[in-house]
Amino acid sequence: MPIRLLPDDVASRIAAGEVVERPASVVKELVENSLDAGATRIEVETRDGGTSLIRVRDDGSGMLSNEAELAFRRHSTSKLERATDLEHISTLGFRGEALASVASVSRLTCNTHHRSDPAGTELRIEGGKFVHRSATGRPPGTELVIEDLFYNVPARRKFLKTERTERRHINGFMTRYAIAYPEVAFTVVHDGRQALATPGNGDVREVLLSVYGADLGASLLEIPAEFTAGHPIRVSGFVGPTTVHRANRGYMTLFINGRWIEDIRLAYAIIQAYHTLLPVKRYPVAFVGVEMPPEDVDVNVHPTKAEVRFRDGDSVFRAIQRAVRATVVQTAPATASWDPASGHTAPPPTETEAQQNRARLAALRPSQTHIQFPTTAPPAPGQRSGLPTGGDWPVLGGPGPSPTDTVPSAPAPEGRTAAHRRTGGETLPPLRVVGQVATMFIVAEGPEGLYLIDQHAAHERVLYERMLSRATGGQVPSQPLLEPQVVTLPADEADRLEGFLPALMKVGLEAEPFGAGTFLVRSVPAQLKHVSPADLLADVAAAAGESSPIRQELEEAVIRHICKRAAVKAGQVLSMEEMARLIHDLEATGNPRTCPHGRPTVIEVSTEALARQFGRGGAT
Repeated sequence: MPIRLLPDDVASRIAAGEVVERPASVVKELVENSLDAGATRIEVETRDGGTSLIRVRDDGSGMLSNEAELAFRRHSTSKLERATDLEHISTLGFRGEALASVASVSRLTCNTHHRSDPAGTELRIEGGKFVHRSATGRPPGTELVIEDLFYNVPARRKFLKTERTERRHINGFMTRYAIAYPEVAFTVVHDGRQALATPGNGDVREVLLSVYGADLGASLLEIPAEFTAGHPIRVSGFVGPTTVHRANRGYMTLFINGRWIEDIRLAYAIIQAYHTLLPVKRYPVAFVGVEMPPEDVDVNVHPTKAEVRFRDGDSVFRAIQRAVRATVVQTAPATASWDPASGHTAPPPTETEAQQNRARLAALRPSQTHIQFPTTAPPAPGQRSGLPTGGDWPVLGGPGPSPTDTVPSAPAPEGRTAAHRRTGGETLPPLRVVGQVATMFIVAEGPEGLYLIDQHAAHERVLYERMLSRATGGQVPSQPLLEPQVVTLPADEADRLEGFLPALMKVGLEAEPFGAGTFLVRSVPAQLKHVSPADLLADVAAAAGESSPIRQELEEAVIRHICKRAAVKAGQVLSMEEMARLIHDLEATGNPRTCPHGRPTVIEVSTEALARQFGRGGAT
């Protein structure tokens, strides 16, 4: 084919693909223009996830009548004049491509009025072509209406996600900018329902409360200005204490000079600031803003301006890490115990609790030196000799829910006897409990050696299979709350959770929408009656974001998270009877060797391996 110059409309659609990836990209570009125009009130309205309608209205400076059409031409901008201006960009927009790109892939209507003009201007553009212009009366500011997004690019429209997913992307962006610009009143409405509203009074804490809810918003710690005072790189924002963390990185946000960016290295700086302070695979809640000389950061890296480069990235990394670490450490408890199961930090025990724990340990030690071993006769199917057959375990001491909160023990699968519990594969041999190590692991003896059982992982497996079986029949026990509890989540998390409510009902968690980003929790699974509904919903929302869209797998993801919180905790003292009951129930499961998350429940050390460690030639 001969080389030819592409027509303007084709070139515009290709360029639009770099800037306008989805409806949220349109919202981002328009809102950033509104902020650059000095708006104090920004309203966003969408229909059908933004594909049918996106309306962005502001009270900014507006556009002059004689410049309105020029704003929709490619490479036209009021924010740059010469090449040297690229070295110290202080505005959010500057490339002069966003409005032209949006107009080329939609039917766009612009109503704008500059304060110095006697009247406003209305423009209508379809597929990048101007089709209408007229004078109009309206207050100062700009309103942009984008209809039928990607109507002329069917390939792009075909690859958009569901309406709920597209709304969630919009909500995530708007939530971040609402916190970064507390002096601006933001309103977001989807299909007639309000998803976000901030007061715009400049109080960041009030915005945090409206976005994250009273519990989480009030618990966040403000980074003191003195931590980076006098330094060219200034860090501000809010971070969670060590008792507040989440299952994914979705609650970490970074702004550089008022611009939201995505930077893996700087996100790692925040994570490193919490080193040794959070449980494994838990992530902090952090909203961090960095102010630095514009000439030290290059924002002209990517068309969407989500990536930046630093002249001295190590200095930015250290500044963030130091400021966040200092904020967290000065408020962290002197001693605390981590609960890896629920992802919570337990406060230091009171003296009374410490005395009770010591007394319980002392009471258990004598009984562990006189163990009554089971008889050698094979037990009946589903039953072990010498073990109680009832479903409830004795009440446990220490933190966390007791196994009396669990569902009754399930019988062993049909045909499973001691003779069938092979050492290999997914089954377990008959085991004899020896004791407990570090209040985390159960030590047991089997026919071919030593077994170490992770008590939390093992209990997770037991609960998971029981709850999954009962969820199929809708029989998971729930605990009604005395008073329904109001839980607020960020708008994007709330939107994800809303589509998950039917699955929550099947596992005993009854919640219903109760306003923008808010849910009314009426009951929780009986095993989780001591867990905060806010923490539970946040983790379930994280599970919904990570799981498959297949309904059955969504339900399984919820059950996995519930079992993780309900299972016996690491650090919880168990009696011999309780340990024996747990092993008995683990043997009755279909897959006793891994927890629902894939971690091993059992580690086996053969008699031969033990003999080698002691320098013995054989097992005798």
